[in-house]
Amino acid sequence: MAVKILLVEDHVVMREGLRGLISRQADMEVVGEANDGDQAIELARQLKPDIIIMDVRMQGTDGVEATHRIKAEMPDCKVVALSAYANREYIMGMAKAGMSGYLIKDCAFDELVGAIRTVLQNKSYLSPAAARVILDAQSETESPSGVSLTGAPISESDRELIKLLAEGKSAREIAARNNLSVKTIEGRRRRIMRRMNVATIADLIRYAVREKIVSD
Repeated sequence: MAVKILLVEDHVVMREGLRGLISRQADMEVVGEANDGDQAIELARQLKPDIIIMDVRMQGTDGVEATHRIKAEMPDCKVVALSAYANREYIMGMAKAGMSGYLIKDCAFDELVGAIRTVLQNKSYLSPAAARVILDAQSETESPSGVSLTGAPISESDRELIKLLAEGKSAREIAARNNLSVKTIEGRRRRIMRRMNVATIADLIRYAVREKIVSD
């Protein structure tokens, strides 16, 4: 059964482009389109989509409020924000509203497809820019002593893998780039995370930004 997707985007050209690209995915179907938050809420009630691709900044009811109301009524519906803005107000607003993912509109379409597949597995997907905003917010309220990211030697190859992961590259993309198997890349990632005593990719991103492996 195809994944049912509702597109919420106030720019018609952008919305039509997304619909055309998504329609090429054999296991995905665009079941509805909305140009503002109020219409998104109504269509979500009618269509019961699996995923909503949600613009954030719209006239009237914006993506944050629409997401909050949709998740209150349909907690199993996944919302992936697709926004032109990577500022703290929007990202934290969407996080509090219950989003499952946040991407920037200049991302590759393959990244959006990957995000959809990720959130369908009850996981979160954040672009590197969005992840850094959330990590910065967490660091203001949490003690950093809970995560051990120091003391473990990092080889150049491990450093490069951390950089690619922090930039949002998938294991498949990294494997293809290095002529390795996906299994090999995933094994290296797990080994690095065990050695550094971290549990999430977000912790690796925090390390990569702090150590200037990637720019903040």
